[in-house]
Amino acid sequence: MKTALITGANRGIGLEFARQYAEDGWAVLACARHESPGLKDLASKHSGRVRVCRLDVEDHGEIAGLSHANSGLAIDLLINNAGVYSEKDAKGFSRTDYDEWAKVFRINTMAPLRMAEAFFEQISRGGLRTIVNISSIMGSVSDNSSGGNYLYRSSKAALNMVTKSMAIDLKPAGIISVVFHPGWVRTDMGGPNAAITAEQSVTGMRRVISGLGLADSGRFLDYEGREIPW
Repeated sequence: MKTALITGANRGIGLEFARQYAEDGWAVLACARHESPGLKDLASKHSGRVRVCRLDVEDHGEIAGLSHANSGLAIDLLINNAGVYSEKDAKGFSRTDYDEWAKVFRINTMAPLRMAEAFFEQISRGGLRTIVNISSIMGSVSDNSSGGNYLYRSSKAALNMVTKSMAIDLKPAGIISVVFHPGWVRTDMGGPNAAITAEQSVTGMRRVISGLGLADSGRFLDYEGREIPW
């Protein structure tokens, strides 16, 4: 049985990843700060296959503790999905909240790298050896034509660079590291007017993930497998 570890699994894209992999017969470690009703129902439906793990990715000590508690696992797929968009980001130029910026970076950029470091041994034992970081086209320097959103944009651009460096550093271990733009998704973050559903986004990303090889490591892709400009 393949195993996936998913952060931010209590709602939206993370919950949909957990649902689809569980229904496909995978063991899922569904990590979140709080167990939502949807995640609780999923764990009940797939008892013994979906395990809910309390994890606040902003607390790097909790990440280390979760790894220690699961030191014997083999993890095929790590999905760093947990992320935050701060409402303070809307204030724009000259009104930056620098303390908030540090918090956004800790969650969106530092935590995915800390997860990869903490679970390196478990991922090395997995069959697929794949790390997926959920970024955004808003982290694309080439695509930025509207400015603003300094906190979110910079944190995702930095995550893209983290992913690229991991692809190089982890290649000798046979570990694939890729970053995804999931599309504009109808979630709490994406809003009700977004273009696609979480199911459409995750179905597409899963299709792309299933075909990844080591030569794909370091790529920035959208949910349909198209290359996103850095």
